[in-house]
Amino acid sequence: MKQLDTEKKIVLTNMEYDELQRMQQILAQNNYVSHVADHMDSLINALSGHSTICAILDLDTLDVTNQVIRKLTIQYPHVCFLCTSQDRFHPELKDAICYHIYACLTKPLDYDELLYWLRCIENDVESPVSHK
Repeated sequence: MKQLDTEKKIVLTNMEYDELQRMQQILAQNNYVSHVADHMDSLINALSGHSTICAILDLDTLDVTNQVIRKLTIQYPHVCFLCTSQDRFHPELKDAICYHIYACLTKPLDYDELLYWLRCIENDVESPVSHK
C-alpha cells in the first residue's frame, strides 16, 4: 500500500495563532492531518512518523540555520520541507533554500499556492523518480 493511501500528515512549526488555525482548517478540508510542533524536539518527534509527507517551517518564528535544515533533510529524506516567511530574502539560509527546501512561500499565505505545492509533493512521493 502506498504511503499516501493512508494518512497524509503535515507538520507545522511555530506560527501565529490565527495563521495556524486557518492553515489547520485549510489542510483538514483537503484531507491532510496537521500536527503542530512548537519547538525543535517536538518537530523531530513528529518527523519520525512515516506518514509525514511535509514539514512547514515558519522562518519568522523558528530559529534555524543552514546546518539545521540540512541535517533535518538528511535525517528525514521521506519529508519535504516548505518554508514560510514575511521576508522575501533570507541570505543567511541561501544554501538550505537552494539545496534542501522544496519551496518557499511568502506571507500572507496564498492557500491555493500551498495546496499546489502539497499536490506536487504528493506526486513526487508517488513517482519513482524524485527531484532530490
